Amino acid sequence: MSKRITADEVAQHNTEGSIWIIVHDKVFDVTNFLNEHPGGKKVLLKVAGTDATKQFDNFHNLGILEKYAQLQIGEVGSSQEETSNEAASGEGPFGDLVPFGDPYWYQDFYSPYYNDSHRRVRAAVRKFVETEIMPYAYEWDEAKRIPQELFIKAGKAGILPGVCGAPWPVKHTDIKPIAGVSVEEYDNFHEFVICDELGRCGSGGVLWGLCGGLTIGLPPVLKFGSEELQRRIAPGCLNGTKNICLAITEPYAGSDVANLKTEAKLSDDGQYYIVNGEKKWITNGIFSDYFTVAVRTGGPGMGGVSLLLIEKDMPGVKTRQMLCSGVWASGTTYITFEDVKVPRSNLIGKENGGFKCIMHNFNHERMSLAIQANRFARVCYEEAMKYAHKRKTFGKKLVEHDVIRNKLAHMARKIEATHAWMESLIYQTTKLPANEAMTLLGGPIALLKAQSTQTFEYCAREATQIFGGLAYSRGGQAEKVERLYREVRAYAIPGGSEEIMLDLGIRQSLRAAQPRGAKL
Repeated sequence: MSKRITADEVAQHNTEGSIWIIVHDKVFDVTNFLNEHPGGKKVLLKVAGTDATKQFDNFHNLGILEKYAQLQIGEVGSSQEETSNEAASGEGPFGDLVPFGDPYWYQDFYSPYYNDSHRRVRAAVRKFVETEIMPYAYEWDEAKRIPQELFIKAGKAGILPGVCGAPWPVKHTDIKPIAGVSVEEYDNFHEFVICDELGRCGSGGVLWGLCGGLTIGLPPVLKFGSEELQRRIAPGCLNGTKNICLAITEPYAGSDVANLKTEAKLSDDGQYYIVNGEKKWITNGIFSDYFTVAVRTGGPGMGGVSLLLIEKDMPGVKTRQMLCSGVWASGTTYITFEDVKVPRSNLIGKENGGFKCIMHNFNHERMSLAIQANRFARVCYEEAMKYAHKRKTFGKKLVEHDVIRNKLAHMARKIEATHAWMESLIYQTTKLPANEAMTLLGGPIALLKAQSTQTFEYCAREATQIFGGLAYSRGGQAEKVERLYREVRAYAIPGGSEEIMLDLGIRQSLRAAQPRGAKL
């Protein structure tokens, strides 16, 4: 329980020798922080002993309070604790209750998709994100790397196994699902909640850095790898001590996967594949221990593609981090394979059957990207809505201007429509057999991915307009919006560009409809 301190007590600490300030009802002792304050100590001396919330909000976002939580010594108020909207039980509304700032079910709207186990997961992941990620997202992104300790914490919490899809990978880890959810009840909506809540960090780089490679690199191993390969690779990736990524894209082949050129030829004794080629824009590649690599083992086209598990310490593997517009902490990498000797036992699936393995994971990958993109759109909206309530122009708050409310309204309607479609499709994945889901849902999920990224782009743009010049500067009040605006293309292109997704969505839907008797 936080110590309760009265405003009168705070007022007594108003000299350079002892400075207390109030920010958002929290009391901070900034005496030893004076010389470290980026804005200089005079700024703090001017507000010594007072409520500095207004001055704080003019320059900072709330993540700064979490980053410097060690300076907090108590809260303003009586001895009675305030009621929280974030009870782990999930009873009642949850979160900040900003209209459309969270999905409807957070505000106790009725939903057929969620039960108490999903509410517990929601509370647990939110606490993890706000404690372990949000305060450090900016510095990790600027450093272009997240610490290995975060992977281990996320593994222990059940987050890393949780984003690899249902059912729970019980064969490969002793880690239990987050928030006390049983292995048997863990479903795709639990994964949805985890992914959606992780997106509140407002950093595609941090989110991809933590989960990006894992969610697309490990599933092919779990579904098509040998028992020996699964036993050797999966446990470390799920507990956060090892990292894995998917290496498909090349300088010559992006969305056109069937025409990739990296080749793997059998050695004379037939025991190894000798791999030569290049991979580009590989998420997590710079710090990954394992690469799930698409290679050409046969003739042209999709029928000549295989998947191999290549390990970073194999001679001939070279990596270098790429400089990109956004997702800096995700470790976007250029990989070169020069006569890399890979044991034949590292083959994932059948030789020349790799395209099937790749396709099998596309729906999961694209749904994951759609979830992230739509939550990022929601983050842009929420940040803009909160800012519009404190920033004043022409004598009134931004939110009191018709043009600003119009922007917020269009953002909200796009976000909610996309989220509803997402829930509907995820529900189908909990009911349909896997093979049928891959066929029936491939088209709609492709369209959903395009819908989500276009919603993200729209909201990122409108949020920057609301923040104005603040959104053109890294850090500060518009930190999340500025960063997300740079990261839009990282969602609109990877996993299938919007143009490819829109075309594929119609083609696959037609292909699935015709055997069912569509009258066209």
